[in-house]
Amino acid sequence: MTRLSNGLISGADGMRFSGKAYLITGAARGIGEATALRLASEGAAIAAADLDGVGLDALAHSLQAQGARVFARTLDTRDSAATDAFVADALASLGRLDGAAPCAGIARAAPTEEMSDADFEGVLGVNLTGVFYTCRAVGRALLARDGGAIVNIASITAKGGQPGRANYAASKWGLVGLTKTLAVEWGHRGVRVNAVAPNGVDTPMIRDGIPQDFLNDVMLDRTPLGRLAKPEEVAAAIAFLLSDEAAYINGAVLQIDGGLTAGFLTHRHGADFARKSGGPNGA
Repeated sequence: MTRLSNGLISGADGMRFSGKAYLITGAARGIGEATALRLASEGAAIAAADLDGVGLDALAHSLQAQGARVFARTLDTRDSAATDAFVADALASLGRLDGAAPCAGIARAAPTEEMSDADFEGVLGVNLTGVFYTCRAVGRALLARDGGAIVNIASITAKGGQPGRANYAASKWGLVGLTKTLAVEWGHRGVRVNAVAPNGVDTPMIRDGIPQDFLNDVMLDRTPLGRLAKPEEVAAAIAFLLSDEAAYINGAVLQIDGGLTAGFLTHRHGADFARKSGGPNGA
């Protein structure tokens, strides 16, 4: 095992993805950026896409500094033809594709009775339709070579409703259904499809979109580990699911939530009843 500079552990020789290539959308920041950097650190070539051209250029320079081969292009994944073209050009540039992590995603919160058509359709367009277009295009390439893996980004919001996020919840529930359907359709043809389901991840989308009091008093308060996930921690799980170490995992949705969904009626990081009853966490 090899310990990387970010403190995480890589595969047996540190290069699980040597000679392989992976496509990442939403790659300019957050989970997508961390995933691209993680895969490249273990030998992968990266096809990176994002609407943020400045951020994408910065990522490309970082990847190249690691010695990785990179194909980077701005892309709106809601555009089916553009997504197909990106995948075709990435395949031509890198010579192969072994999988993908469609990480592009947005959130626009509002009470349902006040949510605009644009906000509902916009979130579903990026979080679900765009992922479908990406999976379909990459899936065609993987099926043609009889193998590969895709990891989608679901959410713990796909386990229950969340006030003010009808659009986001619908997109993530739909994404779980898409993931499991593709796993069933493509598994016997050598292509595995899984998803990760994070709780709050310390990304700009969380920091910019969620009030600090809600973050502290609800999200962190009810999470046994008492903190947000780091993008690198989610990237580590994505790398595992893309790797040959997960060769028999297909159609799974891996929760990365610090224990949030392990219980219910929780408070004070899940220790309130134990604290009151003088249990091991009580003091």
